Amino acid sequence: MSGSTKTLSGYIKTSNMYLIVMVALAAGFLGGVFFSSYRTSSVAAVPGSPGLPGAPSISQEQSQELTALLQAIRTTPDNVGAWTQLGHLYFDTGQYEKAVQAYEKSLELDASRPDVWADLGVMYRRTGDPNQAVKCFDRALSIDAGHETALFNKGVVLMHDIKDLNAALQAWKKLVQVNPNAQTPDGRTVKSMIEMVKKANPS
Repeated sequence: MSGSTKTLSGYIKTSNMYLIVMVALAAGFLGGVFFSSYRTSSVAAVPGSPGLPGAPSISQEQSQELTALLQAIRTTPDNVGAWTQLGHLYFDTGQYEKAVQAYEKSLELDASRPDVWADLGVMYRRTGDPNQAVKCFDRALSIDAGHETALFNKGVVLMHDIKDLNAALQAWKKLVQVNPNAQTPDGRTVKSMIEMVKKANPS
């Protein structure tokens, strides 16, 4: 499935959701870290610029989908699929607090899905709660210890937001144990990224 790329405060669509780390090295330190996000469910490209200040961009098709989903949860409040899809729609249109609420309701009804926990973690980071984001990634990993996106994103949040580099590296090393060929969305291997981060931050 084709994807679309938006830089900096936008996001990138693929079949997996990641927070991207692009490491710029300067004088032995991390010179800059830029983030975009992937969602675990692959969907069509969304127009507009979600996440930017102002009203969220929403297409006519998305507006129709939103109406249908809201009607579905009014009719059947225990409709797990509708709550999940509502979370995805809010995710895609930059309505992160609403996405958190929808995903939480979905998981209240069925907490067994690590992909949804991973998506919820990204939404918590987007709303400025990195500690809760890590808890969500850990919940995903408690269900699937080898969940690659949860491991990768946990490392990103630990490094960038919580400033715990050692814990971040442990998450990424676990990912490499699960998949030695794991790659970041920009095409580098996670193994090489770990080495770059370690060189930039010698202990």
